[in-house]
Amino acid sequence: MSTRRPAPVERPVVLTIAGSDSGGGAGIQADLKTIEACGGFGTSAVTAVTAQNTTGVHGTHVLPVEEVKAQLDAVLADFDVAAVKTGMLATTEVVETVTRYVEDLDCPLVVDPVMVAASGDRLLAPEAEDAYEALVGAATLVTPNADEAAVLTDVDVADEAGARLAGQRLLTWGAEGALVKGGHIPGKEVLDTLVTADYIETARHPRIDTEATHGSGCTLASAAATHLAHGEPLREAVGESVDLLERAVRYHHDVGEGPGAVHHLVDVRNAAARDPTAERVQDVVDWFVDRDVSPLVPEVGMNVVGATPYAEVPEETAAVEGRITRTLSGVQPNRGVRFGASSHVARFLLAAREYVPEVRWAVNCRFTDDVEAALSTLDGPVAEYDRDAQPEDVAEIEESTMQWGARQVFGSLDGDEARPVVVLDRGAHGKEPIAKFVGTDARRVAERVVSVVETLESGESE
Repeated sequence: MSTRRPAPVERPVVLTIAGSDSGGGAGIQADLKTIEACGGFGTSAVTAVTAQNTTGVHGTHVLPVEEVKAQLDAVLADFDVAAVKTGMLATTEVVETVTRYVEDLDCPLVVDPVMVAASGDRLLAPEAEDAYEALVGAATLVTPNADEAAVLTDVDVADEAGARLAGQRLLTWGAEGALVKGGHIPGKEVLDTLVTADYIETARHPRIDTEATHGSGCTLASAAATHLAHGEPLREAVGESVDLLERAVRYHHDVGEGPGAVHHLVDVRNAAARDPTAERVQDVVDWFVDRDVSPLVPEVGMNVVGATPYAEVPEETAAVEGRITRTLSGVQPNRGVRFGASSHVARFLLAAREYVPEVRWAVNCRFTDDVEAALSTLDGPVAEYDRDAQPEDVAEIEESTMQWGARQVFGSLDGDEARPVVVLDRGAHGKEPIAKFVGTDARRVAERVVSVVETLESGESE
């Protein structure tokens, strides 16, 4: 009996030097999860052991410097390290020791100057703050939040101007780039400011209404280090990492008695759901063709749209390319199911998910008086929005129209109110009236469509 040949995988090795978080959301644990999720192989040197969970830090034990050095020696003697990320270093002696090691390495270095945990517990001795200057000077990227940037640079980081100035001061220490994170700066938007010698860029994104940011700094810095290990330019590495963190915070883990922890593997889980999502859409399309749902196919064509669990953009929704149209013998999809195939229905679905993230499926259908009567037989509420009531500037932009309509329906729901299973758009400005079936389960949404078709065919809606 022959043995199978091995098929080794090569991934860039990333070394994280940080503290351990027994709660699993931050520190070494967050770093290793994120490194793996971003396509790297994670190695580590633990600087401290913390007893913590989602409610706070309940104890800290800093390892002797000789133990930290032993870990670094072991990793660097065996692995071709492609990037290094530092987190909790705790004391002046540890900061200085790590600085001596990384100064001799020829690879990107990301320094996350961890000083205080998200819970407010201090993770760096005050006298160790000054020791960071040499470590930052060796960095490819330093990623302080607003409070950390203020401590390091004596700049009040209360707005974009402050973030720019703090970033520029960090560059004078020798860092190639400084990402001043805006999560702690008040405002409806989060401003993350990347400062380099060649450019200053500010990424703006809506603030997510959650306190579940445990591990956010570790995740962003580890992601950036891993992207740099892959050879990506700094601008792209930071952009990918900021996007990952935004999704990781929004779709955070609801664990523990505290606010929870960021979802380090959110992009991996989302990518893994692509094929099953497309298959579910195809199943519904096949059923609609077999059942002949032509009574509900609008003039513009019907589409079945499915979003991955953490979808944020139309390219993360699967739909029928060219839609489903009526034929002499029933209905037929014009082409196959692919991601990014829908525009209008996908934008409406994504806008609805801003308020009800569990909603993942939508079907647009013909809407007439007889259809409206048939909808009364469904097992859930029917809602609607009036295009004539939308502001003129919204009507000029189709994407804004979709978002405006979803906001009228889903944004007004209170916590206990039942979610609509159908949303009516009675049309305006020459637009065809449409009924959008929506829901959290593809099969249940499809069953409602077929149920209305059966009611129309039986004449019970008359």
